[in-house]
Amino acid sequence: MITIYHNPRCSKSREAFALVEAFAQRRALAVDVVDYLKSPPTFEQLSALKELLGCSAADMVRSNEEEFAALGLAQAGDEALLRAIAAHPKLLQRPIVVYRNRAVIARPPELVDGLLAG
Repeated sequence: MITIYHNPRCSKSREAFALVEAFAQRRALAVDVVDYLKSPPTFEQLSALKELLGCSAADMVRSNEEEFAALGLAQAGDEALLRAIAAHPKLLQRPIVVYRNRAVIARPPELVDGLLAG
């Protein structure tokens, strides 16, 4: 199974989704599409994603969103950032694709190819 944390209004997320969908169809794999704005991931899920990504929470956050500045997150640590993302899912960087216990933030969308090939 492939999981994609997806925002259908985002062009980069749609591009990555198309790549995931094509790969999944060729391999007869299921795709779990998580519209994270409608079904926000919990702090625990975000922590697990961070581990799969092998990155800091700062890499997972969209620092250009108004909420980032409004919440004063510029100097926040990982836990505070993940809690902010859980409470304000718009802050989550997108799309995130998970496959075989690995994950990638697919920006640019072509980064998903490396994940799926590995």
